[in-house]
Amino acid sequence: MSSMSSVAGLSKFIKTLPDTKYSIIGMMIISFLIGSLYYAIDLTPNQGIIEDFIYGGLFGFIVLGITSIMSGALNQQVISGLNGINLKIKHSMFLSALSMTILGIFVLLGCIISRLINVDIFINSMIFACVLIYGFNTLVFWATSKVRFSIAAMTGFIQPVLIIAMYISISFLFIDTSFLGPAIFQISLKAFVASIIFVIAIYAFITVIASPFKKNLGIGVLDLLSLFIAHMNEGSNSLEGLFENMSEAIDTIVTFVSFKTENGIKALFISPSVHPGPLGDLGGSNMPTLLANKFDFFTMVAHGPSTHDFNPIAVSEIDKIENSIKKGLERIEYSESASKFVRYNCEKANIGVQFFNEGMVILSTFAPEAVDDIEFGVGLTMMAQSRNHCNVKDSVIVDCHNSFTAESGEVLPGNSEVFQLIDVIDAINPEQEKYDIRVGCHADNMDDLDKNDGVGESGIKTMIVEVDGQRTAYVLFDANNMEKGFRQEIIDAVSDLEIDEIEVMTTDTHTVNTISRGYNPIGIVKRAEIIEYTRASIIEAIKDLEKVEVGTGTNKIKNLNTFGPKNSTELISTISSVVAVSKIIAPVLLITSLFIAFVWIFFGGL
Repeated sequence: MSSMSSVAGLSKFIKTLPDTKYSIIGMMIISFLIGSLYYAIDLTPNQGIIEDFIYGGLFGFIVLGITSIMSGALNQQVISGLNGINLKIKHSMFLSALSMTILGIFVLLGCIISRLINVDIFINSMIFACVLIYGFNTLVFWATSKVRFSIAAMTGFIQPVLIIAMYISISFLFIDTSFLGPAIFQISLKAFVASIIFVIAIYAFITVIASPFKKNLGIGVLDLLSLFIAHMNEGSNSLEGLFENMSEAIDTIVTFVSFKTENGIKALFISPSVHPGPLGDLGGSNMPTLLANKFDFFTMVAHGPSTHDFNPIAVSEIDKIENSIKKGLERIEYSESASKFVRYNCEKANIGVQFFNEGMVILSTFAPEAVDDIEFGVGLTMMAQSRNHCNVKDSVIVDCHNSFTAESGEVLPGNSEVFQLIDVIDAINPEQEKYDIRVGCHADNMDDLDKNDGVGESGIKTMIVEVDGQRTAYVLFDANNMEKGFRQEIIDAVSDLEIDEIEVMTTDTHTVNTISRGYNPIGIVKRAEIIEYTRASIIEAIKDLEKVEVGTGTNKIKNLNTFGPKNSTELISTISSVVAVSKIIAPVLLITSLFIAFVWIFFGGL
């Protein structure tokens, strides 16, 4: 499973933070309740339940609520004014609300402990909590806003300084002013020293985990995280610029089948050995739609043999695929001959084969078993094997990508599935009778469904191929794989229609991965609606049947800038190593620094 796709699941937290007004209302209510509880359980004599509730609530609202609301506004202004990204006002207010809540919990714990041991540790508890939220805010600003550490560290001081200053003002100016000077000095010194201790530990931790990314990939881990959040939050493609630092130019191929009438090309069926990733709208993630839209006739972009190694680093790279196809189309020779659609299987490997003129199409699936991408080298082997065995000029290999579970693995060299694919290709009967061909097409964006339902921008595209009375439905969903078992459910549901064969495919678009699930195969939800769309699309495509000529083509795509086999593997291994190291370093550094800060605050003797 791709690390980049798995990370996409984080986007739901970025997109579903509450609006600013709810964070402000929450801070007002929570701060009031924290103050009321503080007055109810502190060591001073009670004034009565109602008085404690009102005066304590006002105290909490002024000391915690007002200052946190102020800090939410100030944090956003400071970060934005210093060219930081991602920190919108609703994010800043939510961060302040969360930090205030954390501080309130520690304050109340300090009150409870003070009551139990009969020693007032309230101020020390508040200082320790301020140190915690200072470190937390600094880490968030530094990791997500693409600002320097010094800016994040200074901005992180805003909320705790406002809270401490307001507490001192309320407590000493209105309650007891006799120790105002010494108290300010003691509180400030404790908070400042403890904050420095904690933030140094945070800096050391980030430096350690950032080093492998810089050394191995030439990118900053915080830049990667910040720009990833910007893409999820705003649709920014700035992350593509970072990918350029780790890109690798490759040569790959695209294969295609063209159907034309006397009026020109009617339909184009494309299988590029380029992967539609990594996620969202980055790189080639929306390639099936973007590439299809570059042609002014019905175009299906199926999933060719490729993995995340072949993710284009930028949307502009899709132009190279387009140019390669258009050059190939200029050389195509057409005829009216095509064979019937025939299925073959060997162990788990299943293929559907149809010959068109001097080429052939192989639709490969392991359904009902679940697998992920077929690696490019395996696809090349299948092409070479089928061209040699069947004596054809072009072999269009399609990874149907129609049976998935969370445990699905890629088909890589050395896997048993590779030999099953080779064996099943050897079982193909190359001597197929050829007949005239008719083709009908239909496309539906499935507007009632969206990414949350696993459906990409292009919805469903259906092509009916009729040869000697046999009708075969090529059904392609713009989706990232298909929930295991749903393919067969679709096949069964359309068995009463006027077709003889059907294969269900997905484009493997990664635009649908920007929601709560890192992977989001079609068929998890709304199966009945999807089946109805499928039935309607087949019926409409049958109505569009007309006689065509057909030709196939293969062309190279040169210097396509992708993640590359080396860097893609390096990225995944680097992430894995950083995670492993972090599990050890993070607790040691952070807990040790917090322990030192705790000892300094509570037992420093000031």
